[in-house]
This record gives sequence, C-alpha cells and structure tokens, in this order.
Amino acid sequence: MIGSLRGVLLDRSVRRDGSGEVLVEVAGVGYRVVVPAGVLGQVGDLGAPTFLHVHTHVREDAIILFGFSTREERACFEMLIGAHGVGPAVGLALLSVHSPAALRRAVATDDADALTLVPGIGKKTAARLLIELKARLDIDLDAPELVGVGAVGAATGGSLAVRGEVRTALAGLGYGADEVRAALAALPEEGTVEDLLRSALRDLATQR
Repeated sequence: MIGSLRGVLLDRSVRRDGSGEVLVEVAGVGYRVVVPAGVLGQVGDLGAPTFLHVHTHVREDAIILFGFSTREERACFEMLIGAHGVGPAVGLALLSVHSPAALRRAVATDDADALTLVPGIGKKTAARLLIELKARLDIDLDAPELVGVGAVGAATGGSLAVRGEVRTALAGLGYGADEVRAALAALPEEGTVEDLLRSALRDLATQR
C-alpha cells in the first residue's frame, strides 16, 4: 500500500467533477494521483519536487491513489469514507470545499447549509451526513477553531455566524451553490455581514 509519494511533478489538471489530478514521477515511474481541488495550487511548479500523503483505494476494477498536502487531510478523508454512504468521490468533494477544521465546525454546529455547498449534496443528504460524520470525525469542542461553538444547533462563534448570514443572503439573491461557494472561499476570516457581503458581491460581479 502506497502511503506517500516524493518525486517530480510532471502534470496537473482539473477533472470534470471539479477535483484535481497530478502526475508525479518517482524513480522513473509516473503515478496518477487524484487530489482535492485546493491541492493543485500547493503541489508546486511543473518539473519541481513535490510530496503528497497518499491513501491507496483498492476496488475490484482499479487501484486509485488519492493525494493530500497534509497528514490531517488524509486522516480526515479516511474517516469520511468510513462513514455509511460516503465514498471516495464524496469525501474528495467535501475536502475540495472545506478544510478538515471547517468540516469539523460544520458537523459540530449541525451546519447543513455548509455541506450543501459541496456539488452533489442536497439538503436531505447533508442532514444524513451530519449524523454519520458526528460518529466519525474527531470533534474536540475545546479546539481553538471550535471555542464558543455549541455541539448542537447554530454556531455562537461570531465569524461562523456572519459567514452563514452572508451565505443565506447570496442564495436569496439568486446566486447558485457554486458561485456562493467560490465567493465564501475568497472572503477574509473576519468582518461584519455588510462588509463581507459587499466584498462577495463585488467578486461575483466581476465573474459574471
């Protein structure tokens, strides 16, 4: 079982489902590795050395390598695919939209709306995933990113509540899930609802 790869980055591309794929050459052998979208910008330049933490997924018809920038991302992915109804595709999609810390926040606060930002996950699926993931993810409510956040119900942490309001406002203005997800990802961590909404609308206006 392959647990990591260190080699030269030969190629990278975006897959049709929004995830990424890289080609890493190790000792003359090129390994195709599927990665979360965010990893594409972290693996370095073509022709440069790169390193990935790898999960080897074995199916009857294929062996697929999933790569991650950190050990935490790989561990989170492995916990995700251990949940009922969460296969590698869904696990990768979740980590393409949310970092492990953001995903734990969403699960700890029952934030189904955050999960619906992931392509292919609707409200019913998000509600089911919250139940499944509570039993799988290692959620420490004393962790810095969760301080002030209740284990059940809406977040009481200021920034999380603000971003939730911005997300609701953008959806109410008619923006699609992909547009909302991209706009939220580009926002700073802190700010008022008005400031962040104004910033998101500016970004969205330039993309249309």
